[in-house]
Amino acid sequence: MPHAHALRVRDFRYLWAAGAAGGLGSSMLVVAIPAHVYAVTGSVLATGVTLAFEHLPSLLLGPVSGVLADRWDRRRLMIATNLVHALAISVVLLARTPETIWLVYVAVLGQGVASVFFRPAARAQIPSVVGTGPTLTSANAVSAVTTGVVGLAGPPLGGLLFATSGVEAVVAAAAAAGLLSATSIARTSPVPATSSGTVRNGPEGGAGVTGSVGAAVREGLRVVRRAPATRALLAADGVYLLANASLTALLIPFGVATFGGSTEVGYLLSALGLGFLLGAPVSRRLVDRFAPRRVIATAQALVGVAFLLLFNSTSLPAALASAVLLGLPGVTVLVAVQTYVQRATPGHLLGRVTAVFLTVEAAATMTGAFAGPALSELSGLPVALNAACAVTLLSSLVTLCLLPASSRPPRRPRTAIR
Repeated sequence: MPHAHALRVRDFRYLWAAGAAGGLGSSMLVVAIPAHVYAVTGSVLATGVTLAFEHLPSLLLGPVSGVLADRWDRRRLMIATNLVHALAISVVLLARTPETIWLVYVAVLGQGVASVFFRPAARAQIPSVVGTGPTLTSANAVSAVTTGVVGLAGPPLGGLLFATSGVEAVVAAAAAAGLLSATSIARTSPVPATSSGTVRNGPEGGAGVTGSVGAAVREGLRVVRRAPATRALLAADGVYLLANASLTALLIPFGVATFGGSTEVGYLLSALGLGFLLGAPVSRRLVDRFAPRRVIATAQALVGVAFLLLFNSTSLPAALASAVLLGLPGVTVLVAVQTYVQRATPGHLLGRVTAVFLTVEAAATMTGAFAGPALSELSGLPVALNAACAVTLLSSLVTLCLLPASSRPPRRPRTAIR
């Protein structure tokens, strides 16, 4: 059966453009905002607090964001969060002295809240636009590659803009990206509540719009707990993401220590991005052809092997080849996990279940980002790198042991042709 490309679907093109624009705007701030805080205060602690505020909303509001994604019109919610993002990040311009640096924390917190509420709504909206057949796999592959490329390009672009034009230029670009994202989503067609899964009244949505947020959150958690395959995938993905975050945090120190400088690290990141690009068309075929357990476990194992090859390379060409190989299974893990969750979860609960996965992702990423460097300080960089690679391989075993062999979810047809 030929694979329909998601970008041929009009509404998905707008969703994709919105995600790309918003992601680029947010990633440009990753370097620029901490650099601005350090330039104003000269304090490493103040800079670190900025990073903490960046991740705090994901941990505190993740499950609640899923409730809103299931109860409210997802299209309007995404537009609103983009507008909040543009407004919140503009507050950074008011922080000019050490005494007013707290305004940066407010801005970062507001931007983080907007991002937390945007992501589950966006992921839950995709199946409403493209269905849960092969086009969904294509949509997730395109989104994963775009996220990877934007994540690689945005931080250095923001850093360069900060160095040449100041924080004002970066904030203006990020706010403009948020407005562009909102405009793109506004161009999509409204999806009926029965199609998007968003329920405003009635028993289908569980607690309904008048029920408590706590009850709705608990309902989403029950769905995960009562679905053995989804529960197992959440655990395995958490282990994988923790190890992956540790390895990512150690990549720059490894590149500088082994190959001599930031230029070589840039080459490694570019090679990783190339691997993502090459892996996208392969990943969507694998996800649709084979059972989730087989695809995810194999891809996780290959990521671990590729990381081992990369971090035990003694020459830059060998490291670059390993980085390209790393991107191939790396994008497959992302596409397979997201596609499974979207196919296995009823539409009116998809926002909440997605939010559970995103919350675990945030917790695992924060833990891994601190654990990897901490182990490096205690035992040395080689020990930390190989330990994180071993945990990545362990995630593959967790997937094989916990995820049922017959865990292929049913596909639902696209609800509307656009």
